[in-house]
Amino acid sequence: MSIIPADEVLSRTVATLRGAGCVFAEEEAALLLDAAETPAELDVLVHRRVVGEPLEVILGWAEFCGLRIRVNAGVFVPRQRTRFLVDLAADSARPGSVVVDLCCGTGAIGAAVAARVPGIELSCADIDPNAVACARLNVGAGAHVYEGDLYDALPGSLRGRVDVLVVNAPYVPTDEIAMMPPEARDHEPKYTLDGGADGVEVHRRVAAGAPAWLAPGGRLLIETSEEQAPLTARAMADHGLVPHVSTNDEMYCTVVVGTRAAG
Repeated sequence: MSIIPADEVLSRTVATLRGAGCVFAEEEAALLLDAAETPAELDVLVHRRVVGEPLEVILGWAEFCGLRIRVNAGVFVPRQRTRFLVDLAADSARPGSVVVDLCCGTGAIGAAVAARVPGIELSCADIDPNAVACARLNVGAGAHVYEGDLYDALPGSLRGRVDVLVVNAPYVPTDEIAMMPPEARDHEPKYTLDGGADGVEVHRRVAAGAPAWLAPGGRLLIETSEEQAPLTARAMADHGLVPHVSTNDEMYCTVVVGTRAAG
């Protein structure tokens, strides 16, 4: 720990964060105290958090599925609920599976699946060069990270070979972004949040292209919301995939899984 704080310093930091609306003020205070080298630096870090900057960006990392994931400013911060998406993707993979993390952001999902299922062939892709650079730090030398818009980023050698296509694309309806917490709406790129008028515009594009990239029996897994799930499932069905909706109430996460026919 860089600073061994007196009780009153810790208490004051907790009170400041709680007053700013931080739900997990005690945990955040401990992390900020550990990150600061000096009392002056602590003041700066606390101020950044009070004005709404994501804790993970301030620290430079996020804990996700037991991994420390590098988080650069301007890159979508991995959510804890997305652990459910990782669980389902890992259950669908085995050593040797071709796994693609599309709209990868930090690459947290791909990195977590690779840690859970050693020996997969992992590729990640994102449209944002900042996210691509961040993902390359997180997934390691054994994976490939590509830059481009959805499937345009992927090499043709993956076409028809993908066993698990895992996607956490934006699914917030445009009109609802203004109601999101400030750390998201003010500090994350809008393209990582905005799913269009009904929240499913990107999902439809992903579903439309998936059959050409999935192997026979391959699965497309998309994180969505309970409200959007029927629309996401319909988009998959419209393009020949067999959809199934899975919800984890504990993690507040819904995933639609679309399977390509094996034959």
